[in-house]
Amino acid sequence: MKRITEITDFLSPELDVYARLSEVQLLNREFPEKGLFIAESPKVIERALDAGYEPVSLLMEKSHIEGEGSRIIERTADTPVFYAEFDILTQVTGFKLTRGMLCAMKRKPLRTVEEICENKSRIAVLDKVMNPTNVGAVIRSAAALGMDAVILTPGCSDPLYRRAARVSMGTVFQIDWTFSSDDSLTTVKNLGFKTVAMALKDNSLSIDDPRLKSERRLAVVMGTEGDGLSDKTISDCDFTVKIPMYHGVDSLNVAAASAVAFYQLGKK
Repeated sequence: MKRITEITDFLSPELDVYARLSEVQLLNREFPEKGLFIAESPKVIERALDAGYEPVSLLMEKSHIEGEGSRIIERTADTPVFYAEFDILTQVTGFKLTRGMLCAMKRKPLRTVEEICENKSRIAVLDKVMNPTNVGAVIRSAAALGMDAVILTPGCSDPLYRRAARVSMGTVFQIDWTFSSDDSLTTVKNLGFKTVAMALKDNSLSIDDPRLKSERRLAVVMGTEGDGLSDKTISDCDFTVKIPMYHGVDSLNVAAASAVAFYQLGKK
């Protein structure tokens, strides 16, 4: 029999993982094998389950027990299920945005860049993209627009942070990604990728230059929200590409720019 428990007090210890542990505490850098993340909304939870992530517990509104949550409850074997009335759950940070359902899940060990890039032809490299909303949006674009994998440098927001995974609509579980060392460009170059710096430089190729599409393996490198890529990173790349702008607009948000770049440079 599945263990389904009603929570009547916001201070109940069963809510600690959802309400009182920070993203850093959940990540557990000291003991990564014990790391957790929180999946929000039925769609994100189901995509995580489809990708083989192991649930630890579920938290949902009472109305979902027999409703939208019933299928997920059925899928999660003997995982503890906690439910509460909406006024209790609204005290959990961001719960109003979750469509009434959260799931604490175990993290998987990160794979190496070499493992992620095996048999891939188009990858994205995110350099110090710190905003979790942007990371989630870029990964959603990468998954939808023909990229095979995403490499994140140290300093990027974690794709499994609640907001990143939610904004991605669960596509963080549908495309390969991992974190690299600081020398990620050298690594991907050694794997046979030509690197494309997305940067606001005048001496750039057009994004529709046929030389880019003809490359067998291509890595699209995108920088942080404010400063973009460093001059050194740009100079280390094989190509520099600038998206044409009109009406005096000087740049796009990294998430919007990624959609343009991946549509043009991804697999067709």
